[in-house]
Amino acid sequence: MTERQPTPTPSDWAVPNHEQIELRPRSKRYALVIPVINEGERIRNQLRAIQDLRLPVDVVVADGGSTDGSVDTAFLRDVDVNALLIKRGSGRLSAQLRMAYAWALARGYEGIITVDGNGKDGVEAISRFITALDDGYDIIQGSRYKPGGEAVNTPFDRWIAGKFIHAPLISLGARFRFTDTTNGFRGYSAKALLDPRVAPFRDVFLNYNLLFYLSVRIPQLGYKACEVPVSRRYPRSGKTPTKIAGFRGRFAMFGELFEAVRGTFNP
Repeated sequence: MTERQPTPTPSDWAVPNHEQIELRPRSKRYALVIPVINEGERIRNQLRAIQDLRLPVDVVVADGGSTDGSVDTAFLRDVDVNALLIKRGSGRLSAQLRMAYAWALARGYEGIITVDGNGKDGVEAISRFITALDDGYDIIQGSRYKPGGEAVNTPFDRWIAGKFIHAPLISLGARFRFTDTTNGFRGYSAKALLDPRVAPFRDVFLNYNLLFYLSVRIPQLGYKACEVPVSRRYPRSGKTPTKIAGFRGRFAMFGELFEAVRGTFNP
């Protein structure tokens, strides 16, 4: 059976309008949230690989409004996806994540792991995030630059920006040394996300700033932070899988980064 009854969230949380399709009842302590929009066979292959790992997580697809049929419910049932959330309101990645995180917390998950749905990340590393959550860490950042990690075909401009601008600035604001803060492969404890001093469920988080903000704010408040090694593989040739396009998009993203480091988004 497919359940479309909404999971209620606190009235003071700002959550985008969305549709909830529960495919299976909750059965695990942690939710694996995968944000997607029109990822085609990339997300399908990724979900098959996750299914093969038989991990102790409930898989939640956070769709931004795909029109390519890649996340139809019949396929998602076949690969053991727990729920499909479809954003109908405004906003981009941060809005998708607010939708999914609010739903997962209201459903009682003790922690959330997030991995991009574009097939670049080695999903075998999910088990390392589970272990870190079990060990009491509150924010776990995946890093391709940690020993045991792997960076394959990383575009040079992204390597420069991530290594010498993004990670140093986030580390400065967080008071914790991160090495790969452009990487969306990460985990959070429910305790940290529910802290009113974090307060992620606000309409100010629309595009990409929620990821930057959480990387700064959670360690800043004294929560336990760590990095785990991951692999990230870009295609050798052809178009790079990304939703951030052009100079304007990258400039806007760096503006959000600086605001997060300055504390602009702190409640």
